[in-house]
Amino acid sequence: MKVTVKKVVFLGTGGTIAGRSVDRSDNVGYLSAQVGVTQLLEGLPALAAALQGITPESEQVAQVDSKDMDWSQWQALYARALHHLQREDVEALVITHGTDTLEETAFFLSRVLPGDLLASKPVVLTCAMRPSTADFPDGPQNLCDAAVVANALGARGVLVVCAGVVHSARDVQKVHPYRLDAFSSGEAGPLGWVEEGQVRWVRLIHQHGGVKPGLRWPAGPWPRVEIVVNAVGMGGAAVRALCAVPAAPDAPVRGIVVAGTGNGTINHGMEAALAQARAKGVRVVITTRCALGQLVGARGAPVADAEYLGLSVVKARIALVLELLGER
Repeated sequence: MKVTVKKVVFLGTGGTIAGRSVDRSDNVGYLSAQVGVTQLLEGLPALAAALQGITPESEQVAQVDSKDMDWSQWQALYARALHHLQREDVEALVITHGTDTLEETAFFLSRVLPGDLLASKPVVLTCAMRPSTADFPDGPQNLCDAAVVANALGARGVLVVCAGVVHSARDVQKVHPYRLDAFSSGEAGPLGWVEEGQVRWVRLIHQHGGVKPGLRWPAGPWPRVEIVVNAVGMGGAAVRALCAVPAAPDAPVRGIVVAGTGNGTINHGMEAALAQARAKGVRVVITTRCALGQLVGARGAPVADAEYLGLSVVKARIALVLELLGER
């Protein structure tokens, strides 16, 4: 009888967790994405205890500073994540990622990976705020914590683990540029904490469904969706500039996500420009620049599509990109 060896696959994409600095005391002046994920795991003897007998496997999917993450890396990450999730011997995935756009990648994966696979095989993203060469790096502990979560009873969907805190892909945001505990789930709160090799869950994981079946990834540029912020004196100039005929090699804008003031309010000049944009076929989604809460309509009627309520402006942009992809 053949015995299947259960595995957790670690996918590397770069980031600070894979960074190097010439000076070990320098936690800011370093180069991201210098160390491969296999090397990170080899230097981590505590990982075996975190995995509790499950075999680690690793693959380098990308090697970038996450500020430079692009659609091509996302397509590759999606393809490799889907491949490994479909394997019978794989129990979960752990993805190492830079902190700057981690929340966007996590949300993207939560929307495009099949819900039936995520229901039983969690995908856990982790990161670091200090490079691997720091005197006191945080990456090794985050990696071990991510492995614990990947192997924990009740883990499902796309999760983020940093500084011992477990977040959902929908709620997580980077809220600090330097502290080790750089992420928050806002009003929703964390899903749980990793404490001495165990996960203490404090709320249920609500898994959100993926995009419509049959999504077609474009061979060329993805739909161009831009972000504008309502602020004092902004007016409609930025919106009109975005909707103008683009210079090569830029594609025409297909969508605009607006971070409105307060409850999604927009000044008259910008509102008029957005009306012109809609008349040209540009999809417009309104969000809020407020860090907490979501838009509330009069008498209970939402002021935005339910699909976008409660999403940060960057996540609303991803949702709109995927919506436009689904229309192709």
